[in-house]
Order: sequence, then C-alpha cells, then structure tokens
Amino acid sequence: MTTNLVIWGIILYIVLAVSVALLSRRGNRSDMSGFFLGGRNMNGILSALSYSATTYSAFMMVGLAGLTYTGGVGALGFEIVYFTGVSLVALFGPRFWMAGKKYGYVSPSEMVGGRYGSKKAAAAISLVSCLFLIPYCAVQLAGVGYLLQGITGNTIPFTVGVVIATVLAILFSFAAGIRSVVWTDSLQAIIMIITSTVVVLLVIQGLGGFGQFFDNLQANHPESLAVPGNGYFSFTTFLGLTLPWFFFSLSNPQVSQRLFMPASLKGLRQMLIGFLVFGFIYTFVSVLWGFSALQMFPDLSTADLATPKLLSSDLVPPVLGVIVMVGILAAAVSTIDSIMLTLASMFGRDVYGNTKKQPDDAQQLKVAKFVIPVIAVLAFAFAELQLNLIAVLSVAASSGLIVVVPSIVGTFFWRRGTAAGVISSVTIGALLVLAIEFTGIKPLGLAAGIWGLLVSTAIFIGISLVTKAPTERAEAFIHILKKETNQSKKVS
Repeated sequence: MTTNLVIWGIILYIVLAVSVALLSRRGNRSDMSGFFLGGRNMNGILSALSYSATTYSAFMMVGLAGLTYTGGVGALGFEIVYFTGVSLVALFGPRFWMAGKKYGYVSPSEMVGGRYGSKKAAAAISLVSCLFLIPYCAVQLAGVGYLLQGITGNTIPFTVGVVIATVLAILFSFAAGIRSVVWTDSLQAIIMIITSTVVVLLVIQGLGGFGQFFDNLQANHPESLAVPGNGYFSFTTFLGLTLPWFFFSLSNPQVSQRLFMPASLKGLRQMLIGFLVFGFIYTFVSVLWGFSALQMFPDLSTADLATPKLLSSDLVPPVLGVIVMVGILAAAVSTIDSIMLTLASMFGRDVYGNTKKQPDDAQQLKVAKFVIPVIAVLAFAFAELQLNLIAVLSVAASSGLIVVVPSIVGTFFWRRGTAAGVISSVTIGALLVLAIEFTGIKPLGLAAGIWGLLVSTAIFIGISLVTKAPTERAEAFIHILKKETNQSKKVS
C-alpha cells in the first residue's frame, strides 16, 4: 500500500463526508435542542447507525484488536461484558427519552440535576465528564495518529494524523450540530461494518481458512486461546477493565445523550436493536483482526500497531486496506465530534447556564459553540503525549465516569436520593479515581473503576440518608415518567 493511495483515500473520504455534513444543514439549529439533539426528531435507523459509530470508535479496530494481540481471547470476554451492559439501555432508555420529552432536557447531567432539584449537581457531573472525556477524546485522536503512522511506515507522522482528525471533528461539529454528526456517522458506520468484515475474511482465507487459522493459533500461540492465557487477563485485571465498560451506556454522556434524540419510543427500540446487530458483528471482526496480526507479526513493540501493520500487509488488497483505514479514521472522528458536542452542550447548559446571569437559550448555545474548539485543542495536547495501549486508556476514562452511575440509578429508582449525595459522591469518587490512576497504586489489587463505583455508591447512599430529599420532586418525576411510559407503550 503506497502513501499516495492512503492520501487519496483520505481526500476522497473528506470530500464525501463534508458533502454529507453540509447537505444535513436543515431544520432548526438556532437553539440548544435543535443544535445538539437534532430537534428530538431522529428516526430509528439513523439513530442506530450513529449510536454504533459513536460507540465503536478507534477503540475497536485499533484498541480491541490490540488488546486481543496482547491478552488473547480474554479480550472477547471483555467486550462481551460490555455488550451485555447495553441491556441497561432497555431499562433506562425509555426513561431518559420520556424525561427529555417532558422536561426539555438537553444533557444527561441536566436531567439528573432536575430530578434532585439542584443546578450544582448538574454542574458537578458536567465538570467530571469534561475531566475524563477530554482524555478519552484524545485516545481517539491518538488512534488515528497510530493508524496513519503505521500504515504508511511513518511517512505520515503521528502528529499529522492527529491534526487531520481534530480538524475534521471540529468541521463536522460546526456544520450542522448533531445533524451533521448523525449523517456522517451513518455513512461511517456502513463503511466500517462492510469493509472490515470483508477484509478480515480475506485475511483469514489467506492464512489457510478458519480451520487452519485456529490450528495455527493453537500450535504457535496456545496461550491466546485461554484465560488468563499469558497472564494478562488475571481476574482482577479483567474485572477492572470490564466493570466500567459494563456501565458505559449510562456513564458516558456522549452515548446516553443520544437517548433523547429519537422521534418516538419505537425509534428508540429500533436504535437499540440495530446497535446490537452491528456490535455483535463488529466485536468478532475486531477480535479476529487481533488474532490475525498475532500470527503474522508476533513481535510488535506496540500492540496498537497490530491493525495498521495488518492493513499494510500483502494479504490485504491495497484499495480495500485504504477503505478499512478510512472506516477506522471515520469511526474515531465520529466519537471525537460526538464527545465535543456533548461536552459543549453540558458546559453551555449546566455550567454557564447556571451562573447568576441566568443566560437564555441563545446565549447558552453561543458559549457552547465557543467551547467546541477549546475541547479539541485540549484533546490534541493530551493526544501528543502518545500514551500506549488505547483499550486500557479508554477504560481508564470510563473508570472516572462510572462515579455518576449511582446518581443516575437513583434518579429513577430511589426516592431518598439527594443533591448533596450526588455532588459529594461524584466529586470524591472522581478524585479517588484520579489518585489511583496517577499513582498506579491499586488498594487490595483492585482497579480504579471498581473503587470508583464502590466509594461513589457508598457516599451517595450515606450522604443522602442524612440529608433532606426532595420528596415531592422525586415522587412527581418518577410517577409521571412511569405513567407516560405506560401510555406510550399502549399507543405504540
């Protein structure tokens, strides 16, 4: 695969994606709901493709493939746990959607703050989300940098790849807000699933077919087909990686915010089903990709180079390799622009919007748009650190976000929860996760995400029990949602 072919592939992708983004510039984009939620009028198919592209980012074809290369089949178990965690959407999705429809919530943090009657609680969750999602955004940028660097033999340097992804994410975010992101996501999801599946089948065929493929693994890398295998996936490591991933659909606001967007509950169900089908296929494709790289390049210095090396190998036709590369680039950009939009909406609505000036919707939108490039620059600076193993870094970000899960569960299922419980659990939990991640110390051998969930849950319950709960607000919020959800089910 030549560098010129890679460059032309990138150029064609940019032209096509920008055209789609500009064509999506319709509908009302002059308020927060229109710009960040598409007017709450997205259909089920577009929602499913966008949800898939946003969730399955560079983490999958670069990160999960690298994790498979490093730890073997345990990586499949890790991703299957996340997959089962999506069942939480079936429980919480209709409640998010109904709350957003009734109260006009733009962000998940605004919804939590509304339930507990506290703007400070909403602001606390927004700031914690910024703290952990900007590094996660940087992970996606780094994925593009590693991809283009590896596939061209460093002809396209790491920094150039990061710059390309950053500029595209900003462009798509500003083109039409979430509408442009959803439409480009849909294009990217189709490219991702078709090309990656076709190419991995070609690679396996080139390695002798499925039978020979697994025979070779058993003969040359038997540890890759067992858990803990080479020792990477010990029980505590596996638990530390999977627990934050299980709650990903609730804890990551760029994902849960999409639950506000479908036009109906039927569209929400279509989104979930479509995502499950997409995810099932893409998970096995990514794991097979990692196993393929292990057979062909067993001595890579960096596991995250497994996919780039495979794409540039003789088993992958150059044109198909470039298309897959474009699909991975597109997936990373999809996650980046989604994160930037979500964080911008949270900052504009829940931080700036809760100041003493009490700015109106138009002012909040203006500030939110200003924040988008600021987030991009911070993510770019973090990506330039070139920290290794994308999958582990992604989980580290989710470990920090997991501290909001008790507050979200309490929003719908515990009347006794209080704003003081939310603020203290989220703040102290986040500081604890940061301390564990930065020092590398694991109390009792448990990872940061486990401690984050345990401590934030204990603090949320304990502080709530000794402070006054907004009983009337909790009763109204929970009962109205149950009533309207049941009515909507009857109608549909």
